[in-house]
Amino acid sequence: MSLLNNLALYFEYPFVRYALIVGILISLCSSLLGVTLVLKRFSFIGDGLSHVAFGAMAVAAVIGLTDDMLLVLPVTIISAVLLLSTGQNTRIKGDAAIAMISVGALAIGYLLMNLFSTSSNLSGDVCTTLFGSTSILTLTQTEVILCIVLSIVVVLAFVFFYNKIFCITFDESFARATGTNVNLYNLLIAVIIAVIIVLAMHLVGSLLISALVIFPSLSAMRVFKSFKSVTICSAVLSVLCSSFGIITSILAGTPVGSTIVAVDIAAFLVFSVVGKVSGGIRK
Repeated sequence: MSLLNNLALYFEYPFVRYALIVGILISLCSSLLGVTLVLKRFSFIGDGLSHVAFGAMAVAAVIGLTDDMLLVLPVTIISAVLLLSTGQNTRIKGDAAIAMISVGALAIGYLLMNLFSTSSNLSGDVCTTLFGSTSILTLTQTEVILCIVLSIVVVLAFVFFYNKIFCITFDESFARATGTNVNLYNLLIAVIIAVIIVLAMHLVGSLLISALVIFPSLSAMRVFKSFKSVTICSAVLSVLCSSFGIITSILAGTPVGSTIVAVDIAAFLVFSVVGKVSGGIRK
């Protein structure tokens, strides 16, 4: 009862409710696209884009933008498009392209923050941006509303274009042969994942975003085998893990992003054991 009373007390604060709402929405959106990215061998794109977003945030801070979203979002979207298009190039494979853009953006961002720092606690600012250690305290009502609107757009786009996304996920050549505009739908996926990355940075930090994309999908694949079943399971599991992680971090005083990732890892281990015992559910 004491635990429940403490939790009820915490939920009287707006920033706690904001964190839970944003966490649920981001985990839902990232898990939907996560299955496609894992199957297309682009599961690490979240990490690459998060580093790009970090670099863009550093540039926005240097030039004094009051709303860094005006720079971070378009830069991340452009980078996502370049990563997916460059990844199809036989000379620069997907993993090499991600590593190239990721490391470059992270290094330039940190360099700019050091050269043009306006804060007396540079290490704290970098730690917060990379790991989301105190970001639960900084969510505003405007950011929550923006997250809700963009999440609705992402979910509707995924549901509406589900068949096309399914087709290009497994066989782009067949999809192109049937008249599907593969480049257009790859562009759609790139834009959606870029939006998710930018939104997630405020909650879990740039270095931990890939976990939201990868772990729920891989966990679901341990038990289920069809694309639809894996997607549904991934979405449900991601929402549950994020909710439990946020609540645990509030009660235990641990960093939000790291706690969510730890819960995702625990869920992956459980699903791995279940998958080995049951042999996977073929549906």
